[in-house]
Amino acid sequence: MTLTPKIQKAINLAARLHREHTRIGLNLPYIVHPYSVACLVSEYDDNEHLICAALLHDVLEDVEGYNFKELRRDFGDKVAKLVKEVTEDRTDLEESWTLRDSWKKRKAVYLKSLRSASKEALLICAADTTHNLQSLKETYLLNNKKAIKNFQASVEDKVVFYGKVAAVISKRLKSGIVLRLNAAYKEMHDILAEGH
Repeated sequence: MTLTPKIQKAINLAARLHREHTRIGLNLPYIVHPYSVACLVSEYDDNEHLICAALLHDVLEDVEGYNFKELRRDFGDKVAKLVKEVTEDRTDLEESWTLRDSWKKRKAVYLKSLRSASKEALLICAADTTHNLQSLKETYLLNNKKAIKNFQASVEDKVVFYGKVAAVISKRLKSGIVLRLNAAYKEMHDILAEGH
């Protein structure tokens, strides 16, 4: 990956927008996740707009006060469209739903959207899911019960969801990252099966 002015701009914006967020369970600034996702993406494709989208992949979903129009203004159509493709649609959520109900509904809609997502969006999603599985494994093996209680779904439900994501991506994307994603899923699945 070459550190271009546009990638530096995306790094800076992601750091600024996520500055108040932390990574559940690992006591780390949230920004480690977008940085990790961008690094994973860059191992398989060094396209500038793809790396920028990977750095910014959670801003529309997790940051209040920054929207698609601003993202498009700041980074152009390609980056904005990719970020939107990997963003959960939360428009139809019922206020009366519990966090768990909301999580299941959002994940079902997201899985459906992956079936028609662009190959570039699938690459970002594969990197995102791979890193989420790695982080979940670390949190789980640390036996961080307090952090696990803060998840919006059980560890088992999260792993099932990640397995479904991996299955969709495996069918649609021809990239080395698919092997990495499936290995991360299998490792976490096996850890749960062994009851660690």
